[in-house]
Order: sequence, then C-alpha cells, then structure tokens
Amino acid sequence: MINNDVLRSLRFMLDLADATLIGIARLPDPGFELAREDLAAYLKREGEDGFQECPDAVLAHVLDGLVIHYRGVNPDLPARPVDKRLTNNLVLKKLRVAFELKDVDMHQAFEDAGHPVSKPELSAFFRQPGHKNYRACGDQLLRNFLKGLTMRSRGV
Repeated sequence: MINNDVLRSLRFMLDLADATLIGIARLPDPGFELAREDLAAYLKREGEDGFQECPDAVLAHVLDGLVIHYRGVNPDLPARPVDKRLTNNLVLKKLRVAFELKDVDMHQAFEDAGHPVSKPELSAFFRQPGHKNYRACGDQLLRNFLKGLTMRSRGV
C-alpha cells in the first residue's frame, strides 16, 4: 500500500493535528526532523499539486512513534532501530502493537470493514517471511483493516 495512504488513514482515524503527528514521528528518534511542509505534501492525494511520496523512513517513524505514544518506552530494553523498509505485514504488526490489539480485536476490525479473515489467515500475516505458512498482506487487506480500525475508533 502506498505510505501516503497509510499516513492519511492514521491521521483521519486518530484525528491528529499536524503538530501532533510531527511530535509522534519524533518520539523514536528526537533528532528526526519532519517539516510541516513535507508532511502536508505527504498527506496530499496522488495527482494533487505538491504531492510527494512518503518515504518508508517517515512512515516507520510515525508507526514507531504511535507505539511509544500509546504503550510508552520500556527502560529495560534498548531503543529499537527504525525500519528502513516497510511491508504491509510490518505496518499491520506495528498497528497491532501500538493499539494493543488481540486476535479478537483484529478479526472484528476486518469484519467491520466487510472483509472477515480466518484465524489461520490472520496468524499467517505475522509469521516470518521464510516460514512455510507466511502470507503477504495485500494492499486491499491493509486498506480494509485501516477502515475497520477507523470505524472502531470513531464509533461509526
């Protein structure tokens, strides 16, 4: 899925202001800079004037920042490096951790979006890529999950 779509979905779902989103992106690495103009360009739709593709590093900072924002930092563990390359499976995993979602919650989000998934299918998304039961999360599946989370968080 395009990183810009994920970023837009998260911003809408959580009703975040630009300053708040920039602050969340800085949580995993206080030295990370995200200019308001760049964020505005990432939030535009493809084809709009000023649209820029959101790099994996920016979305990774936002997702890791959400984990820290909602779950806090474990002082006993060293800080994890921010991922350089994101996949839909990794985005799904980071959202699951950030919002402390159990399997039941994830199934409900998919069902709310009108795209129910089975238990084995869901667990396959969280396996390591080399595992025989690993399954790549498609764009439409991630889009439906974000839609279900949005419906859940906004009470729609």
